Amino acid sequence: MQNTPTTTLGYALFATRWLQAPLYFGLVAAQGVYVYKFFKELWTLILMCVSGHATETYVMLAVLKLVDVVMIANLLIMVIVGGYETFVSRIGLQGHRDQPEWLSHVNSNVLKVKLATAIVGISSVHLLQMFVDVHHTSHHALMWGTVIHMAFIASAAILAYMSGPMAAQSDRGHGDRGHADRGHAERGHGARGHADLGHADLGHVDLAPAGHPQAGLPRPGRETPATALPRPRQPEPEPTSLPEPDADAEARIRAAGFPARKLLEDFDQQHPRGFDRETVARLGKAEFVAARRNVVFVGPTGTGKTHLAVALGVRACQAGHRVLFATAAEWAARLSDARAAGRLEAELAALDEHPLLIVDEIGYTPFDAATAGLFFQLVAHRYERGSLIVTGDRPLGRWDEVFGTSAPAMADRLAHHAEVVRLEGDSYRTRRATAAWTD
Repeated sequence: MQNTPTTTLGYALFATRWLQAPLYFGLVAAQGVYVYKFFKELWTLILMCVSGHATETYVMLAVLKLVDVVMIANLLIMVIVGGYETFVSRIGLQGHRDQPEWLSHVNSNVLKVKLATAIVGISSVHLLQMFVDVHHTSHHALMWGTVIHMAFIASAAILAYMSGPMAAQSDRGHGDRGHADRGHAERGHGARGHADLGHADLGHVDLAPAGHPQAGLPRPGRETPATALPRPRQPEPEPTSLPEPDADAEARIRAAGFPARKLLEDFDQQHPRGFDRETVARLGKAEFVAARRNVVFVGPTGTGKTHLAVALGVRACQAGHRVLFATAAEWAARLSDARAAGRLEAELAALDEHPLLIVDEIGYTPFDAATAGLFFQLVAHRYERGSLIVTGDRPLGRWDEVFGTSAPAMADRLAHHAEVVRLEGDSYRTRRATAAWTD
């Protein structure tokens, strides 16, 4: 039992992080100063050009000043948003279409490296200004400007080099502790299998080429009612591609009900036009499961969402976690059966034995209000208690098209502790089919 005074003191010290909030608002004011300076320099440049007094060198120097102001303003934005997110409080931008790419995986090490590289860029612009205006720059100033710039480059390189090993060491420490904590629980529950997900037909099955990120994944037809009971999934034959085969891990993978064995190493990273590779690589460490965080993959059909979800599930099994995979239609059938039998609460409690649940293919079939309510109960029950991986064809802001009025509360709980990864591009299957037709 924790000592109450010690706990209270710890919470009080942690609350002092809010003292930094006014500092970031002060930087917002400084951002406004740079906006004023930018337009003042721009207006001066325009007047000089219109009056005919602007030489080519003057224009170049003036443009470099504008670039310099913009780069410093970018640096301020990075410090304001990234620093606030890292040291004060999480900014709830998950699923927002304008969320910066770097914000989803920012931490103190990443922030320091990005700041160092930004300073190098600003220093480069200043040095270029000296070279352009070399006739009015003393040799002494030019020499020291070059020396200082090289010092910035060296310090940024050293900082980047040191941040990598430190982050890796931290990750290994968290992983070792999480694995030790999970080992005892796993031995206690290892003999229990997962429940049957139903017996009715899923509808048609998409046949994707071998090697495709979602090859062999059954997809329910859009006309399939939400209450249709799915057939139990048959695991694929066990491949031998895992780096360190482990009997317990293999048992967890078989019990998870994956439609096929998918690995992160097999994912075609060149197919999607865009996705956050750094975040996916970090999620591959499976630490989000121990932290009870969620993952949401959003993107059009055929961009590899299910492949990544299964691959993360396999990694979680290898890390010692029990995982359960099913499509949204299958989860709807399972929860509906439990409610009809009067054991919904017991079913949700039983799912707590699985630290990670995967809900695939949200968005392909809208649900009625009763079924949407079941999904809300699942997400609410798992909130800060267990992890969810969700894949869907639309962002959280459009979940009302699938879940109706339950969507806002459900998306709020799901996104509070979540990594949202957006995948963009055309369907892998369509691309392969088109190429085969062309050949």
